[in-house]
This record gives sequence, C-alpha cells and structure tokens, in this order.
Amino acid sequence: MNKFKIDKKSITRKDSITVEFFYESVKRLFDIKLLNKEPDLSRKIYDQNLHRPGLALAGFVDLFAYKRVQVFGNTEMKYLAHFPYKKQKEVLETIFKFPIPCIILSNNNKPTKALTELSVKHKIPLFRSHFTTTKLNYLISDFLDDQFAERITVHGSFVDVYGVGMLFVGKSGIGKSEVTLDLVERGHRLVADDVVILTKKGEGILMGAGTDIVKHFMEIRGLGVIDVERMFGIRAIRYQKRLEIVVELEIWDENGTYTRTGLGEESVAISDVEIPYIKLPILPGKNITVISEVIALNYLLKHYGFDAAKVLQERLSSRINQKSAGKRGVDYFEHDFE
Repeated sequence: MNKFKIDKKSITRKDSITVEFFYESVKRLFDIKLLNKEPDLSRKIYDQNLHRPGLALAGFVDLFAYKRVQVFGNTEMKYLAHFPYKKQKEVLETIFKFPIPCIILSNNNKPTKALTELSVKHKIPLFRSHFTTTKLNYLISDFLDDQFAERITVHGSFVDVYGVGMLFVGKSGIGKSEVTLDLVERGHRLVADDVVILTKKGEGILMGAGTDIVKHFMEIRGLGVIDVERMFGIRAIRYQKRLEIVVELEIWDENGTYTRTGLGEESVAISDVEIPYIKLPILPGKNITVISEVIALNYLLKHYGFDAAKVLQERLSSRINQKSAGKRGVDYFEHDFE
C-alpha cells in the first residue's frame, strides 16, 4: 500500500468570493470596466456557474439562479431595447428584487438608462466587456471554477524537471528540500517548497503552486532560509505547474517492497485524479538528483509511447519462445579496441 495519503483536513474549498475580489482579479485579464458609481462591491458570489437571465426578464423567476454572476448578451440587451423606458424599469425590477451579485454586459453593449439607474439604486455592480458572450462566459467560468475548486495542501517540494511536474514527499527531515535545491542548481525550476497547494483544473489535471507568503523561499537544515529567485535568478522558478509524478522519499528498508522492473505502475489518487507514484529508497551514496532526472525523462518517453520495461519484456518473451540464449550485444569487435 502507498504510504502517501491526503489528509481530509488538508482539503479546503471557498464558500464564496466578493465581487470586489472578482473585479480586481479579472478587470485587466478580461477587459472588464465598472460602469456605475458607488456600487456594493462587498456582495458575494456563491456559485462558479454563470447565468443568462433571459427567462427572468420575461417574468419567469421560478428557476432564476440569482446567486450567480448575471451576463447580459446581445439577446438580453435587444430584448430590453424593444420596450420604452417605463416598461424597461418594470422588466428589470423583476430581477433586481433578488440579491444578485453583479451584472456584466458582453459585446461592449451600452447599458440602457433604466438599467443604469436601477443598478445605482440597488447598488448592484454593473460591468462591461468587449468580449463576445461565448468568449466571456468561457473566461469567467474558468476563473470561477478555479476559485471554487478544492484546494489540497501538501507538505513537500514541487519542482519542474525537464518540463515534468514532480512532487517530492516524505517524512520531515528526509531531504526533500536538499534534493530540490540540487535540481535547481542543475538548471531545473522550483515551483514551491515545504507547502504546496494543489488545485483540480478540469478532469484529470492538478495544478500546483506555493503560498503567497513563502513563494520561492526554501529552508535548508543547517543553513537556514534562502531566496531561490534572488540566488539563482528568474530562470530557476515557476509560479505554477501541472502535477505529473509523486515521488516519496524514504529511508531504505531491507524488508520494504520496491519496484524493480517498472512493469507494475503504481499511482496515488488526489482529488480523484490518478497520479503516477514512485517510492524511492535513500541509501548512502545514492544520487537521488540524477535518479529524479531519469524519472522525469522516463515519464516523457512513456508519454510519447516508449516504455523501456515493456520493450525488454517483449524481447525476453521472444527469446524464450524461440528457445535460444541471448546473443552478444555486438556481433563483431572491430580492430578499434577502445
């Protein structure tokens, strides 16, 4: 059985975010502009899904998802434009009586006079973006999915090795930070040390990052705290990386079970995502850094369709079926005896 397990206490999820946090986070990314003065930006968003209030504007509010961000596209705006000012106010009051968090106009639509006045009256933030409704829905949904996704806090070191996200875990003091530092010195990139926060992004994808406090600081026992970015430069760090391999370091146990052939691949489930898992025993003189690089390269080979263990097994099976002994690897030693 795998020793590495996720403690349920380490899994957290946001219940809500404020409209102010949402606005400050996406206003540059999605070109969102605030249109009304003195809105209540402390309003809460409780749902990662968006809502197009077409039916609600028509008067049917039984299924109105008022806790969601409301997106007014061309359809909603043209529907409102068909009515005179007084009728527009009457139509809009149907949804404004609910505690909606905010309204976003897509396609660079201009708000009608009634929409502007009621948003000011009810202090509901009114935004506008030049993106099309489909594009805006995709961008905002991705942001909100990220904010409301489960976050798993793991004690370990996370490194980008040849483009492969490797998470080193193990008992405190086993040497995770030292291995990580050695990898950084060899040209690989630190994502996070000590505390790693994993977030599920879509099906089968876990993204990892450090905390906003620690960032790229590392604690090396006997030396103290170092700043990897300042010491090794911007090339030595990453702010985020996909998790692809979990490597558990442990002191060699002669009674332990370790993979010899690599045919029986192990994995560990993190937030319902299966991640390849390797238990790596530590012995005096064993170069864990080089082995870590080999693990990353082997992962890449498998990703592109080459599995060394399976190729060797096929060769052995072929020779056994032919009932012949293995031949010398070189048919003829030429005269150059180097």
